[in-house]
Amino acid sequence: MADWRDVLLVDGYNMIGGWPFLAELANSSMQEARDVLLEKLAEYQAYSGLRIVAIFDAYRVPGLGKSYIQGKVQVFFTKEKETADECIERLVGEFSHRRRKIYVATSDLIEQHVIFARGALRLSARELLNEVEQSEREVKQKITKEQTKSRNTLDGNLPPDVRQMFERWRRE
Repeated sequence: MADWRDVLLVDGYNMIGGWPFLAELANSSMQEARDVLLEKLAEYQAYSGLRIVAIFDAYRVPGLGKSYIQGKVQVFFTKEKETADECIERLVGEFSHRRRKIYVATSDLIEQHVIFARGALRLSARELLNEVEQSEREVKQKITKEQTKSRNTLDGNLPPDVRQMFERWRRE
């Protein structure tokens, strides 16, 4: 089955470097920083409806690269001698043959110009972080509202005259 959703391509290490809490985490554990980023992207994907693809640069790592799904986010590690920017440009080309919007999250100014010239829309690391944080706030508000609404108190279900009668009895 084809996936016709709009796509967000994320330069993974660029986001880790651009999101302060991830940059700090990467100082002690790059793997943990990647996992936290992918967790946030998975939550944002569920909220936004976008198809999210995270690309990590494995330029100096020998091999053919790899692709897998983590938390419903597609993850690419580039192949040997391929930068994340090159992979993103290739994916923009592949995805642009279908009718959908393609967004690229990177703060690399040169890369922003290249992908913009190819028809993709750009988001900086800060803009994506703002979007992700806003979606988290909205989800929390909705959950809180649902919890408040679902409190099944007897008081809320009584007709006003019965409620007044009980209130009189309580005061006596």
